[in-house]
Amino acid sequence: MTDLIFYTNPQSRGRIARWMLEETGATYETVVLGYADSMKSADYLAINPMGKVPAIRHGDTVVTEGAAICAYLADAFPAAELAPPPSSRLRGTYYRWLFFAAGPVEAAITDRALKVEPNEEQQRFVGYGSFEATIDALEQALRPGPYICGDQFTAADVYVGSQIGFGMMFGTIEKRPIFEDYFGRLQSRPAAARAREIDDGLIAAQQAQAPQQAQPA
Repeated sequence: MTDLIFYTNPQSRGRIARWMLEETGATYETVVLGYADSMKSADYLAINPMGKVPAIRHGDTVVTEGAAICAYLADAFPAAELAPPPSSRLRGTYYRWLFFAAGPVEAAITDRALKVEPNEEQQRFVGYGSFEATIDALEQALRPGPYICGDQFTAADVYVGSQIGFGMMFGTIEKRPIFEDYFGRLQSRPAAARAREIDDGLIAAQQAQAPQQAQPA
């Protein structure tokens, strides 16, 4: 048994948290939830009233939201060195781009996917302004490289990289060379490979079970 429990679905943003957990090297238990049933159960709604994944329970502490989980795990497992220390001048950079990806980038990508394009006047009311400005700012942040905080890989890279990867996969972020290079660098990490293998294995298992479940008793 472990005091760290991870609630997820392999076809969800839970893949971000899985990658982060693998980066920490921590031992954790996985609870896989279904969208139509267990994710909306009373037991899980007591953990996350939104009925969404990912979520973690670490002892008596519950954390939801991908960026918050990344930030929490970086601090909970400092030996993994996944965040600049509080005294570092890079701590602000780390927070800035981690939450830029969780705020403006997430909102801009979602609106683009839903074909919502704020006009010039509306851009003053939305936190990301315009999609183009948001993606250009993200590219500018990555130019110094190789990571969002320079030479140190951090939890911010897990989240920023995941947003870029998902965006390029689903066509909501164009495949700029700097994004492809950055994401490729991140995906070559052993923890990222382990996380993909675990979640892809869960997807394969679910797909294998689906035809069996469809058979009449």
